[in-house]
Amino acid sequence: MSAADRPVAGKATAAHTVAERREAARFLLMHPIMTGAQHPDEMALVRRNAAALKSTFSTTLGYSLVIEASFARLAKAPLELDAPARPARRSSGGDFTPRDYTYLALICAGLLSPSVGEQILLSQLVEQLRADAATVGVSIDDTLPERRALVAAIGLLLDWGVLAETDGTVAGWGERHDESLLTINRSLLPHLLARPLPAVDQPDQLGVHDLDLPAQPRRDLRRRLVENPLVPREQLSESERDVLSRERNDIAQALGDAFGLRLEVRAEGALTYDTEEEMTDCAFPGNGTTRQAALLLLDALVDTLHPSAGAKTAVGGRTVPGVLATWELVEENLEHLAEQNARNWRSDVTADKARLRSEVVDVLSSVCLAIPTQNGLVLHPACARYRPEPVRASSKPRSLRQLDTNAGLFELTEPLFRAPADSSDTP
Repeated sequence: MSAADRPVAGKATAAHTVAERREAARFLLMHPIMTGAQHPDEMALVRRNAAALKSTFSTTLGYSLVIEASFARLAKAPLELDAPARPARRSSGGDFTPRDYTYLALICAGLLSPSVGEQILLSQLVEQLRADAATVGVSIDDTLPERRALVAAIGLLLDWGVLAETDGTVAGWGERHDESLLTINRSLLPHLLARPLPAVDQPDQLGVHDLDLPAQPRRDLRRRLVENPLVPREQLSESERDVLSRERNDIAQALGDAFGLRLEVRAEGALTYDTEEEMTDCAFPGNGTTRQAALLLLDALVDTLHPSAGAKTAVGGRTVPGVLATWELVEENLEHLAEQNARNWRSDVTADKARLRSEVVDVLSSVCLAIPTQNGLVLHPACARYRPEPVRASSKPRSLRQLDTNAGLFELTEPLFRAPADSSDTP
């Protein structure tokens, strides 16, 4: 290689390193608990960039990252009270129930017992669980629903890599009491909690890795943008709004460089999205009857209501940006959409109007596009961002096709709901 070629090679190597660190950081955001046994390639990537990743998460988001030979654990901060719930999910896709969470806590406590070694029979773990439950006044029956709840809790630990099925399966025990031998990742187990138990005085402190860390508007705003699908402006503190206004370009560059996310800002709020459509646990738009119904419902309601710029609605004693769609209007449109798409949508969902409405509302709430109230559904102005197109081949990424072609990308001073030029115009 000639001397003239060396700078080019050096730049290529540096660019590769940056891309590699970004890939590792993105994976950790999606898998804050990861093991080498389950993700060997990604774990090697994380270990190779350990120092840089720890620095990135600490300075950008205030998160702590533990990296050991067999696992990596990213300790995130708890979500804000006004953020959408992020429940653990069963393998079937359903949300964890209070019983599932109770079993999860009891199982982890039993596994931490000094008398438990590197492996344990499932029957022994269940016996320990029942004994511990009895001491705290929790009754556990040997019914099929109870066993399935227990399997759901153990299944989450299997997904995390805390447990591994060495012989037999947990599902077999849930259905038929088949025995199973489990191997425990004892080095990872204590790191499930962000703080060691002796340092915790109240249950709500379990998810906070540093109780003494002062509020930092820049860090807190970056956390919101990374973890939430949409950040309504009214939910930001005055200092966070000031940071968003003054340092928008710096925030966009920081999140883009570290995680490959793209920032959009409008008068009503801000969001970051991943053009590669990987970093989400609640994809929208997406496949399936419920998500298609939710997307088409937004389109129908916006076209019907013709919301104007600055539209506001009272919710729970506060005024928020958006427009109210009555439940009657929501149900009327859902019924019409179900009839139109009867051949393509799941009949078991569309036949049950209450279920369809409930699932659609849950999807829209989970991505901060709507707020259910007693009188109806309050649509956030960001709903205008999503405009469904006819099914056809396209060379554009789906993430770009989702944008309203009339509105374009978010701009700080331009609202999503815009006043129409005349009564026939749509937003």
